[in-house]
Amino acid sequence: MKRKTISLLTQVAIVATLLSGCGSANPDAAQTEASTEKVTETEASKEAEPAAETTQETAEPITITYANFNASGGNEATLNSMYQAFHEQNPDITVEIETIAMDDYFTTLQTRIAGGTAPDCFEMNIENFAAYASKGILAELSEVDTSSLNQTALSAFSYGGKQYALPENFSTVILVYNKDLFDQAGIDYPTSSWTREDVDKAAEAIRALGDNIFGIYQPVTYNEFYKVAAQYGGSLISEDGSKFTINSPENIAALQSMVDRVQKTNVQPTAEQMGGMGDWDLFESGRLGMIPTGTWCFNTFTEACDFAWDICVEPGQTQKATHFFANALVVNNDASDAAKVAAQKWISFLSSSDEAAKIRLDAGWDLPALSDMNALSSYLEITPPDNRKAVFESLDSLVLPPIITDYSQMSDIISNAVSKAASGESSPEEALNEAQKLCEEQITLQ
Repeated sequence: MKRKTISLLTQVAIVATLLSGCGSANPDAAQTEASTEKVTETEASKEAEPAAETTQETAEPITITYANFNASGGNEATLNSMYQAFHEQNPDITVEIETIAMDDYFTTLQTRIAGGTAPDCFEMNIENFAAYASKGILAELSEVDTSSLNQTALSAFSYGGKQYALPENFSTVILVYNKDLFDQAGIDYPTSSWTREDVDKAAEAIRALGDNIFGIYQPVTYNEFYKVAAQYGGSLISEDGSKFTINSPENIAALQSMVDRVQKTNVQPTAEQMGGMGDWDLFESGRLGMIPTGTWCFNTFTEACDFAWDICVEPGQTQKATHFFANALVVNNDASDAAKVAAQKWISFLSSSDEAAKIRLDAGWDLPALSDMNALSSYLEITPPDNRKAVFESLDSLVLPPIITDYSQMSDIISNAVSKAASGESSPEEALNEAQKLCEEQITLQ
């Protein structure tokens, strides 16, 4: 856990109002003196004194606290650079920034909320947003301009028709592939027209290159399952939100396709075949043909891979469906009124300012959730991968996890079911039937 105390911001709106008032007073006095010639120099000077005093007034300095997890992966310097840019514009707000590892973040946050010591503003992931908003922990954001933000990302953080968070960033999952292995197998590179069947055929061709070479790695987990289910036309909850649809035929087919890659065709390695390696490690070693993973891999793969690689939009089956991850920025509803105003200025800067967006892009961190693609043009110029436009093409097929109050409980139940299918303890149909039953028994949908 690391804490940085950083000086920051004035109340810009108040200062602007005061300066505007000062600017209108002096011209009026000058006009009066010129037209009537009855105001002496001394009187004019006295008349100007109150306005001169007004220009020296500033908002009261304030210190706010901000907690985050996203910078814990080595991006604290990037976050600090964003602060420095914010500080230049807003020198009278002090922000105490605390970066907490993701594994500890929500446990720490919940403890502080219960104890009344939660930060004035903090980072929030999309999975936990609804639970926090529904319990009155988050303040409604009424003092921010959201016009420059990506509307898909923005809408993900509204609750009950009110905006309780600003999207800080976004990333998508794309299909990353080893061009050298495709060349060795004599097969064409993936394209945006591919389906999962095309991926499986390519994976089998690459698997045939050697005992220690594998076609694809897509973990059989909850997060991957709800996305693949959408690729098969399925979902976890009905469209009207009234019932669970976990064991639908589409979802069963989706989970079956995932486990077949490991248990049937072995184009995906088992845990034993992984030998303790991670999926990224396997790809970086040159022994993996394809991996659906997030755009945050680009810098790491650029440094670690000594072979040619590129990306494309992740193929679907009956339709495409792309993971959309967005972290949000929220304000503590229990913060003081002054702290709420200052906190909204700070999170608005992080979310939508040109300065923060440029710093984020230059660092190769993640993408700011802006609606103006021109503001993100510099991102497309960085290689590898050559096909960075696939990141934005993926936005046409986004899938979000169900936003329900008991999200963690639902995801735990489904995760357990998916794990049983992955291990062979249950068939995909048996596992999803069990998950359907448990969710219906334990969770009430609103």
